[in-house]
Amino acid sequence: MTLAEDGVSLFLPKSYDIVWSLIILVIVAIFFYKFFLPKLQSVFDERASKIEGGIAKAEEAQKEAEEAKKKYEAQLGTARVEASKIRDDARAEASHIISDARSRAESDAAQITANAQRSIESQQQKAMVSLQGQVGVLATALAGKILGSELKDANVQSDMIDQMIADMDTEAKK
Repeated sequence: MTLAEDGVSLFLPKSYDIVWSLIILVIVAIFFYKFFLPKLQSVFDERASKIEGGIAKAEEAQKEAEEAKKKYEAQLGTARVEASKIRDDARAEASHIISDARSRAESDAAQITANAQRSIESQQQKAMVSLQGQVGVLATALAGKILGSELKDANVQSDMIDQMIADMDTEAKK
């Protein structure tokens, strides 16, 4: 052996060292494969399942949110329709109330007018009766002055008053 071969052999391990290193490496690899790798794999699987579960929950939550949104929009549409219906019903009710109030007011006005007309006619009748009585008394007094004596007979007075009133009525009607 030469010096150059001895220098290179310093860096190369002996064959028994390589064999024992390989045996230890295989034992460590088997130990790692049997004990550590399943634990690491179970941790990775658990994390993956949690992530998948989280994704599934998120998708489910998103579906529920979309369903809730659709339900809310449907309820909002229904509420708008109901509000419109209530508004239309209120307008119809208001129109009905106004027409009822108007008809009651017209009825009351007609009744007040009729009552006033009857009252006027009644007062006119009373005034006519009172006027006829006063005219009769004045006519009797006037006739007495014209004739120079008082008409003492009640029948004559009554006939004379009736005749004068009838004459006044016929002249008033002309």
